[in-house]
Amino acid sequence: MGEERVLQEIKRWENEVSSYVSNDFEKVYELWVQDQFDKLPKPVQRKFFESIDQWILYTYTFLQGTNAQAEAYNRIMQVARTYDENVQQVEDLKKLSIEKLTYLADQQVARNRVYSFVQGGATGAGGWLLLGVDLPMMIGLNLRTVQLIGTSYGYNMHNPIEMVIALKVFHAGALPKRLQYEAWVELKEDIDQYDRLMSQEKQLTNTTWIEQPLRNVFKTIAILMFRKKLFQGVPIISVGIGATVNYKTAKNVSDFAKRFYQYRAIQERHD
Repeated sequence: MGEERVLQEIKRWENEVSSYVSNDFEKVYELWVQDQFDKLPKPVQRKFFESIDQWILYTYTFLQGTNAQAEAYNRIMQVARTYDENVQQVEDLKKLSIEKLTYLADQQVARNRVYSFVQGGATGAGGWLLLGVDLPMMIGLNLRTVQLIGTSYGYNMHNPIEMVIALKVFHAGALPKRLQYEAWVELKEDIDQYDRLMSQEKQLTNTTWIEQPLRNVFKTIAILMFRKKLFQGVPIISVGIGATVNYKTAKNVSDFAKRFYQYRAIQERHD
């Protein structure tokens, strides 16, 4: 019964994503971004995306080795053992019901949204240093959450295949809403073709992802514009802009990751 309810929720979310219609501003913006990027020489474009891919990969690997991530994994395992004391390793989590796994994942989703909201607000209130590290921090927080959501559903994020899948999930979740359905369909096809996933040399990021750093640039400009609008010494508008944008990004990424790993976990139980 629990699985049926979750599948209905996934279907509703999928319908919402697939039926999203871009407004006129988004269409013009997309064409402008594509046109501007196409003006760059092809080698420069390729080098740009290769650099982003490498940076995201290094960030993923770095996060896996931090004490904070190890402690988060331990908390997940401790809560899981209150459901089943025989849980010894991450893969054992798959023995739990989908409802219990979703509860574990929801804890990670909630924390991520709070952290992202606070981090965005701090960026809006802080100086140039916080503005400079805003994008790396935002990517790190959301990539960490994808790892923890995957772990909550019983997938070992140290496994090379799981790393590739998690990176693709992160990439898809960070895409503009109008592009997420296509990425969702591709991911559902990929989970049945692990060997093909590992043999692919395809870049993770491409022109569809370029809007994420551009959105961050526009956010920074907006924060700077309202930095001097103080209320009792605090730039409330700038804080609100930073917190809202980062929260929205965290919501999109965590929602996508949660739905994907839910769908995958249920599919594997019936294979």
